[in-house]
Amino acid sequence: MNAARGRAAMLMVLCLYFPAPQMAVLAQSQPGPGTAGGDVPAKTNLVSKFVNQYREKDLPGLVLENTLRLDSLIHDGKLELTLADALALALENSLDIATQRYVPAFAQTDVLRTLSGQAARGFTGASIPGGLSAGALGVGVSASGTGSGVGNAGGITGGGGAVQVGPTGNFDPAVSFNFSWDRATSPLNTLQVAGVPNVTGQVTAFSGTYAQLLHQGASYSVSMSGQRQSSTQQFLRFNPAVVTRFALGLNQPLLNSFGRLPNERFIRVARNNLKVAEEVFMQQIITTVVQVENTYWDLAALQENVGVAEQSLAVAQQLFKDNQIRLEIGTMSPLDVTSAESEVAARTRDLTLAQTNLQTQETTLKSLLAKRFTPGLDASRIVLLDRMPEPRDSDLPDLQSALATAMKSRPDLRQLEHNLLNQDIAVRHTANALLPSTNVFGFYAGSGLEGDTVDFDTGAGDAVLQSFKGNFPEYAGGVTLSIPFRNRLAQADNLRSQYELKQMQIDYQSFRNQVALEVRKAIIGLIQGKAQVAAAHEAVRLAREIYEGEKNRLDAGVSTSYQVILRERDLIAARQADVVAVVGYSKAMVEMDRAMGATLGRNGIEYADALSGTVTKMPVTPFGMRESKPEVK
Repeated sequence: MNAARGRAAMLMVLCLYFPAPQMAVLAQSQPGPGTAGGDVPAKTNLVSKFVNQYREKDLPGLVLENTLRLDSLIHDGKLELTLADALALALENSLDIATQRYVPAFAQTDVLRTLSGQAARGFTGASIPGGLSAGALGVGVSASGTGSGVGNAGGITGGGGAVQVGPTGNFDPAVSFNFSWDRATSPLNTLQVAGVPNVTGQVTAFSGTYAQLLHQGASYSVSMSGQRQSSTQQFLRFNPAVVTRFALGLNQPLLNSFGRLPNERFIRVARNNLKVAEEVFMQQIITTVVQVENTYWDLAALQENVGVAEQSLAVAQQLFKDNQIRLEIGTMSPLDVTSAESEVAARTRDLTLAQTNLQTQETTLKSLLAKRFTPGLDASRIVLLDRMPEPRDSDLPDLQSALATAMKSRPDLRQLEHNLLNQDIAVRHTANALLPSTNVFGFYAGSGLEGDTVDFDTGAGDAVLQSFKGNFPEYAGGVTLSIPFRNRLAQADNLRSQYELKQMQIDYQSFRNQVALEVRKAIIGLIQGKAQVAAAHEAVRLAREIYEGEKNRLDAGVSTSYQVILRERDLIAARQADVVAVVGYSKAMVEMDRAMGATLGRNGIEYADALSGTVTKMPVTPFGMRESKPEVK
């Protein structure tokens, strides 16, 4: 009989401290009759899942080595790159992108944190409005409360009193246990109550509480407590005696903190910030892609300049040799030979400067494409396989279409839109906080008292059953009302949230204007760049004709070496200006894509590839210049 009661008491305790779904899993995990423990893995998984909540999660290790793609592109000391190759390498190896790759993870941890009822921590680019927190930054939506003790069961007096059940718990349910043992000996000043001059008592006590806050604002707590008391007193009904108490308390706000918005405000902001994190990361991808594209075209321009410098030096050297021959046959003065020799020295200086500038730019591009420099990368020379684009009429977008695309696609603009939504949540929350605090609550408790007597031997099982069966019940209910006169704190918070929202709306409109201005400037830059390229090409053609004509005049003896040198300098300047114009147009195309928010789409870059750091789909070569090389596996 006592064994059955003990099992019943244990079952009730399990029901109290394990929610129904967990009890179902526990039941399913027990091996059935006639089995050899076939369900033990399920039990093990449940235990592992429970234990893992209190263990540090293992994250993937850092990979600070360059991807294999980089080494595969180096052949015979040359790093051969299309622009698509460069973008793929940047997506895989850029340390700037690698750093920002953790931003979406930060946002996920905020969601996890707010699901427990705590405040979001935020990250760079995401706003956590101050109006969401009451009184202190970082405060969540949890409330503290205490469970019921053993009450008056077993005492000399009975009866109830004033009762108040406040909000308690958190979104993550919490279970707390306490166990204690105490032995005390006390002298007495009377023999009438205890029958002895001193009393020695031993108390073994336990208590447990389960508390949780629900998303609508209601909260509840369930507690179970018990004591086993033994004493040397003579006139006790039970000795030892077991005193137990089961209590259930409920609290529901009616005005302030009622509903999902006040209680889920951090969850909603954290989930909204998941989108902000995507925009922040996407903005970093765009920044890196733009930087790589501009650096690629700058390097292409410097390679063109080296070619111009080499050709200019060859022309100057040929003129010097021709003048030496003319001097020997007596058709030219030594001064003309010296002028030609001086021009060779100047062109040698220009070539050296162009080559060193090229090497510097190569190093800059390598730093954008690699996590670290290796000996093979250091020793390689970059060979660009894509030429700078020539202007086409289709490059120039329609203004209204470009503006519409920018307003829809710019990640920095969408980031502000999500932050506006966050601030709107703060305004609505502070509006709810203006209301008085009114709560209804209910309370139920059951007590139990059993123990050993002369005729019977009972114990904890009977006492627990009494608590659950309601042999000695206590019922309570009530209403609390808290009205802050003048309510200045809540008014100030609500007003500030509204002011912040209006300020952010102004900033948002200002940024929209800035985006529109950038789009218009980018279109003007394309128009200007196209005109400059056409003019530069024509200038080169004319300068070359003038140079060839002056050279023919020198061969005919009707010009001087100095005049040829001047025309050669004009041609060099025209060719250099042409390179500047073409690279300027290339970078204007890059800026046009950035201003419209079309950088990733134009280059065929997948967000998922950038997030994982593994390119599964090669970027495309922009501007329709050439096809990319096959993807490196």
